[in-house]
Amino acid sequence: MKRRDMLRAGGRMLAGLATGLAGMPALATSVVEIHMRSADLGAHAWFDPVGILVPAGTTVRWIVDADVHTATAYHPINDDRPLRIPEAAEPWDSDYLVNPGDAFERTLTVEGVYDYFCAPHELAGMVGRIIVGRPTGPGALPFDYFTGDTAAAAWIPVPQEARAAFPSIEAIMETGRVERSGIAVD
Repeated sequence: MKRRDMLRAGGRMLAGLATGLAGMPALATSVVEIHMRSADLGAHAWFDPVGILVPAGTTVRWIVDADVHTATAYHPINDDRPLRIPEAAEPWDSDYLVNPGDAFERTLTVEGVYDYFCAPHELAGMVGRIIVGRPTGPGALPFDYFTGDTAAAAWIPVPQEARAAFPSIEAIMETGRVERSGIAVD
């Protein structure tokens, strides 16, 4: 990200804070729902919304609509995935959610970017991004920020298919919510 883009994004965020973040539906509630969807007999799977901006203290509830999914934080404790949530945040793994209506919740209290994935569909690009307050922390860094760090030598890089599916931080900060588009639902 260029310095100009970072300043522009920071200015938009400050403008939003100055106006009390009015008009951003994700910020008006303390519980936000993210649906776990599939189409074409499981060939396409995604989180809906794929990106969202929330204030600290918001509870995020992931709900299965179809197929089997997980909501798993990018964190070394989860099968050596890279750290892409705030360092002070508690990592999570929902385990497999099997039935429509199954749900998992996590209250996010630490400011920053939280990247997460669905274990069986990560390679199909089923990933999501939550920004709590300001876009800071490891999730705001490039995907390969840990390359060359011997302490992170065991971390498994985020697959290219997953990288391509993340909404940009700028789009989330600008709109407050990013939907996955272009996929037909059964």
